Amino acid sequence: MATEVRPLPPSRVESLAGSGLSTIPKEYIRPESEREYLGDAIEVVTKSKDGSPEVPIVDLLDFDSPDEELCKLCVVALKEAAEDWGVMHILNHGIPLELIDRLREVGKGFFDLPIEIKEEYANDQESGSIQGYGSKLANNASGQLEWEDYYFHLIFPEDKTDISTWPKQPVEYTEVTKEFAKKLRGVVTKMLSMLSLGLGLEEGKLENELGGMEDLLMQMKINYYPKCPQPELALGVEAHTDVSSLTFLLTNMVPGLQLYYDNKWVIAKVVPDSLLVHIGDTLEILSNGKYRSILHRSLVNKEKVRISWAVFCEPPKETIVLKPLEELVSEAAPARFPPRTFAQHIQHKLFKKTQVDFPSPQ
Repeated sequence: MATEVRPLPPSRVESLAGSGLSTIPKEYIRPESEREYLGDAIEVVTKSKDGSPEVPIVDLLDFDSPDEELCKLCVVALKEAAEDWGVMHILNHGIPLELIDRLREVGKGFFDLPIEIKEEYANDQESGSIQGYGSKLANNASGQLEWEDYYFHLIFPEDKTDISTWPKQPVEYTEVTKEFAKKLRGVVTKMLSMLSLGLGLEEGKLENELGGMEDLLMQMKINYYPKCPQPELALGVEAHTDVSSLTFLLTNMVPGLQLYYDNKWVIAKVVPDSLLVHIGDTLEILSNGKYRSILHRSLVNKEKVRISWAVFCEPPKETIVLKPLEELVSEAAPARFPPRTFAQHIQHKLFKKTQVDFPSPQ
């Protein structure tokens, strides 16, 4: 008698989620050690207790104030959030809210297209071609998959972008994304200026160390998290810290980001009109650990599709050596990180991930 061969799950999570299944395939089920703080993201936010830790909110308005004292207080607020959490909501960031709404519309518009049209933009991760439409390949060590599809591409500097990898539908996608990238690049400079001042450095120090306007790259990943019938078993994105210098995050106002803070997983509430900003590994290195690159992951839920727009600000891979800044190294505070290029840091991290488990909730 022939053995029944189980069909492989669809290659896109959207297809899987739309197939009517009530249980998720084993490839998407997280190990028992990761599940204590998993659950439906919307329910987790609803059940969050008053007094539980909340991601700090920093209003950038006063950084441009003629009042020097107000400007200093703004820098201190950002510095403290970067040191304690490594993540913060920023208000009065300077990007028109109407433009952000348009970015949300064109991103959602692409994912609303039939899958066969989206597949025309599919990337080829195995060949190293990562720009385009995709889903995560299985980690060889664990075989685990994440409950998300995505679209990934470089958005700035404009002379380094490859428009052929960008969606042609919706027709406004390219125009809106280019405009957003230019506006966000100004916010990057402002954030790096404030964070430099927070370290007692010259205002342009961190940006110059990361490649400046010509070489600092901005890569955008639109994450699409379909409804999940068993959110207590799955993750949209597994636990990680960002390799970037800064990561900026927008969402469709559906919660899901979870942060490992004070030895437990804390879910971030959505804050209207804000951008959420992560300190990445490269700023942790340059600051000699003064600024924190926080461990985080994404929950999913049963009722609502979640979409997030993550923009990773990255130094050039080979031409800059990342190491703690000399001004921040002393006998009392020796260098905590060895010199590495960005490419070497990524490789080190990939190797380390196969060797060391992420911290478990306490």
